[in-house]
Amino acid sequence: MTDAAIPRFTGDASPYAGGDPYADHRTADFPFTHLVDLADRRLGAGVIAANDEFFAERENLLKPEPAVFDPEHFGHKGKIMDGWETRRRRGVSAAEPHPTPDDHDWALVRLGAPGVIRGVVLDTAHFRGNYPQAVSVEGTSLPGSPSPDDLLAPDVKWTVLVPRTPVGGHAANGFAVDAEQRFTHLRINQHPDGGIARLRVYGEVAPDPAWLTALGTFDLAALENGGQVEDASDRFYSPATNTVQPGRSRKMDDGWETRRRRDRGNDWIRYRLAARSEIRAVEIDTAYLKGNSAGWAALSVRDGEDGDWSEVLPRTRLQPDTNHRFVLDGPVRATHVRIDIFPDGGISRLRLFGSLTEGGADALAADADGEDGGAGE
Repeated sequence: MTDAAIPRFTGDASPYAGGDPYADHRTADFPFTHLVDLADRRLGAGVIAANDEFFAERENLLKPEPAVFDPEHFGHKGKIMDGWETRRRRGVSAAEPHPTPDDHDWALVRLGAPGVIRGVVLDTAHFRGNYPQAVSVEGTSLPGSPSPDDLLAPDVKWTVLVPRTPVGGHAANGFAVDAEQRFTHLRINQHPDGGIARLRVYGEVAPDPAWLTALGTFDLAALENGGQVEDASDRFYSPATNTVQPGRSRKMDDGWETRRRRDRGNDWIRYRLAARSEIRAVEIDTAYLKGNSAGWAALSVRDGEDGDWSEVLPRTRLQPDTNHRFVLDGPVRATHVRIDIFPDGGISRLRLFGSLTEGGADALAADADGEDGGAGE
């Protein structure tokens, strides 16, 4: 279902008149964009099928960077757009030249990590007169790696996340979602045709507990395994969620960097693990952070929402552009972790290696079944 309090955009945008193509882009501050983008390519998301992509490829939907616009860029099929664009739909005859009310185009999206969806943004940037009249979004949850035919089978249950809703051209169209269940795939519908530049799906990762249990030891903080950033002291240059993205950082802004402190304090990030776990080893990576890496770091843990913080890695000197590895003296039980950096600067990744406790695994399995299992003992 949608939230009426979120701004809605309808109608054409003015034709491009030169200058900054984003100068008249319509957007808003949506209340869910601080959450993980479950459709992030870095997590393994993909657009696995579409019924039509005549003018622009479906894969463009999940590009991490904003859509670009080159007014002089044309190909043999027409204007080249940085998004997913279908051909113009037509009716069945000269007597009925218009599409029917039910005619629409669709794309199937595999989320990079399964999760509970809190909001969706369908951005029609640079689609000023060729955007869809309306959009709708459905979700489903299937195990394994289903094919497009599997997803389109008649017995698959799809849940409406965004009902058919008019949208605007050259606008970030945002929708709050209220569906307390785990989804693995989405079906994006545009009515009757047109183009969408980017798709973002914000929510909370809900990992497969059987997979994590089978792994045994894994990165407890990783987004793909259900770790999440709860809060951070500073997000000036880059988001704290970068520190738990897959893979090593590939450039400076792919990590977390704070502004320069002019007081005597320090910066920090607080994380929630997927469930109660035992941590045995830690990696703190400052890749690509050279003159701006954190000087020192310390790590603390908390077991439970109301537990006391306990330091498990004392304040330790960090080197620029270096992956630092620490083996703890023994397994440390925790549900939350905080890294403090001194005095400011940044880190690119934090990895916490360990395994779920028996109670944590049971709680995660209960959550996956739709029960309130808590953190587990």
